[in-house]
Amino acid sequence: MEITLKTAQQLRLTEEEFELMQKKLGRMPNFNELCAFSAMWSEHCSYKNSIKWLKTLPREGGKMLVKAGEENAGLMDIGDGLGVVFKIESHNHPSAIEPFQGAATGVGGIHRDIFTMGARPIASLNSLRFGNLEEDKTQHLLSGVVHGIGHYGNCFGVPTVGGEIYFDECYHTNPLVNAMSVGIVKAGETVSATALGKGNPVMFVGSATGKDGIGGASFASADITEESAQDLPAVQVGDPFQEKKLLEACLEVIQTGAVVGMQDMGAAGIICSTAEMSAKGEVGMRIDLDKVPTRQQNMKAWELLLSESQERMLMVAEKGKEDIVRKVFEKWDLPCSVIGEVTDDGILNFYMHGELEASIPAHELVLGGGAPQYDREYREPAYFAEIAKFNMSSVAEPEDLKAVAEQLIQLPTIASKRWIYTQYDSMVGTVNTSTNTPTDAAVVMVKGSKKGLAVTTDCNSRYVYADPYKGAMIAVSEAARNIVCSGGQPLGVTNCLNFGNPYDPEVYYQFVNAIKGMGDACRKFDTPVTGGNVSFYNQNPDGPVNPTPTIGMVGLLENVADKMTLDLKEEGDILYLVGSSKNDINGSEYLHKIAGAKFSSAPYFSLEEEYALQQKIAEAVSKKMIQSAHDVSEGGLFVTLCEGGFNRELGFSIITNNEFRKDAWLFGEAQSRVLVSVSLDKVNDFEKLLGSFPHEKIGVVTTGEIVIDGDFWGTIDWWKEKYDTAIENYLAKEEAGSALSSI
Repeated sequence: MEITLKTAQQLRLTEEEFELMQKKLGRMPNFNELCAFSAMWSEHCSYKNSIKWLKTLPREGGKMLVKAGEENAGLMDIGDGLGVVFKIESHNHPSAIEPFQGAATGVGGIHRDIFTMGARPIASLNSLRFGNLEEDKTQHLLSGVVHGIGHYGNCFGVPTVGGEIYFDECYHTNPLVNAMSVGIVKAGETVSATALGKGNPVMFVGSATGKDGIGGASFASADITEESAQDLPAVQVGDPFQEKKLLEACLEVIQTGAVVGMQDMGAAGIICSTAEMSAKGEVGMRIDLDKVPTRQQNMKAWELLLSESQERMLMVAEKGKEDIVRKVFEKWDLPCSVIGEVTDDGILNFYMHGELEASIPAHELVLGGGAPQYDREYREPAYFAEIAKFNMSSVAEPEDLKAVAEQLIQLPTIASKRWIYTQYDSMVGTVNTSTNTPTDAAVVMVKGSKKGLAVTTDCNSRYVYADPYKGAMIAVSEAARNIVCSGGQPLGVTNCLNFGNPYDPEVYYQFVNAIKGMGDACRKFDTPVTGGNVSFYNQNPDGPVNPTPTIGMVGLLENVADKMTLDLKEEGDILYLVGSSKNDINGSEYLHKIAGAKFSSAPYFSLEEEYALQQKIAEAVSKKMIQSAHDVSEGGLFVTLCEGGFNRELGFSIITNNEFRKDAWLFGEAQSRVLVSVSLDKVNDFEKLLGSFPHEKIGVVTTGEIVIDGDFWGTIDWWKEKYDTAIENYLAKEEAGSALSSI
């Protein structure tokens, strides 16, 4: 086959990259080699448009044991000879085309990144974004994604313990599906994704290879269009039961001491795992592709190189210990084949039936090696001018605040997600401590110790859209605040950076400034970035999605018994709002979804105030001075109060602060505020602890009545019914409409 520039462009390579590739090889590539470069130099694998800025994030310090980018996932010390391994990644494009398999394989892939390092996954989280819930397309995507996450996670046997879901028109065509996994590993039992030792066997373990997922990395590096459904073969197909066997086999084989290095065959399949492992170890490999177990006949070399079939690992074993590895995988009824060996020349040579099909220097394919790196143009978005025009005085304060609150608590982004989370098994493995005692961050137990982990995913993309720098700082801060409110100490961050097309200067401005904000906040909280994922091209013909730098954060509780919950505890407890109230409705759900303002600034935020607040809350928790803690976020203080009351069916009687507009005080989303409840016998000690720190005593916990400024707003049961059934009612309306239309 003649290789031309047109061929390269069809594989989503630029003319510049095609010329660079020839320079690296010293010749014209053949088709197999061109496919390899196309996959490895895609945005998804090479981070070519993001690596410059990613390098500015804090990637060392704290309790980190492995620097960001060195392994498949981040590793942090939690003491007692244990480490926590965690990572978040996107599966946006596949989920937009085939929501069930797209989401399911996203869950499977992120768990493999954890156990390929020798850690056992103990918890799963997700961050999801969809369009208008009233639309058929959104309901189809929501149903498929939730089913896919639940199916894979429940069958695999790792509990889904937390996450977040937002609904906004910008995600109509391009939903975001970000999956996070958290695992535990003992010191000395980790495995590196590094190939070493000339002559050591290269082994393929796990499910046989098929044609599903071919070109997935390149597919994830392009805009979603009306024609994207034609790329359905780029969506992988997962088997959670096969992955469960692979997990157990991998952890068992590590104990034998026969494994030198191991890596998941995720994006870009065999070409990616062979290239990255070889480049890291500064070695090469000879691979016989005809020895790869397949489930379809007559697969071509390029198909074997690029297939993203799931539940597969590439392993380098010690020479002479092949049978030890085979016996473990035979026990688990999984394919295991020697497909090649490590060489010392740095070259990847791929053969089929004795014929050389591709020969590429491993270093030239990978991030940090020969893969191109770009510094894109960026400029302030034009819509910032519209944001600057907004003035809160243009929004009249509503006369009927209760009616507004009733609308607010039923908005899909705010309302209960029980329709979703009841489809997830949150208790399998019995690590989740917070199913019946709600906490701001999910708290899971570290078996065999008293320790607990507080885990969360956070990002309000409307804030980031309004101000990328401040919005990203808020995302990090809210994650840390959720962990502190749950009794934990923030440890580290993994991020999933979801943005539009990086060649759009306004999108790239959002990306650059979000990275800057994230970096500054992570440095303040001493939560280094352990790794993550960049997902560009979240774009459709109408424009990009809101910039969504999702933060996954893990915190440590030295004793899980010391966790703090968000639910109000007893009638008569005193309610305090800790932090500074502001006359601010910017960026709020109230302003955008009820008052109808399209543009506004991000809500008030000060990094210094946030840090000081978290120190105070942590001290109050450690000294056992408070009964509950719940951060004020989407929906403002009123929603925070209601959420605190739902679990034990307790209400509240409060007096609003007349220094502020009532709608701003009740529904505004100004940051750095936490609602706490304090028993009467601890009030004096608590107020001494706060001293001059900003706070307000706002009211008292009741048996179930909600009273605001002396006005009866109903009972907590009435509000809970509205909150719990809102999403179900949206879906029921659609189902009823579909039933009527079929008559």
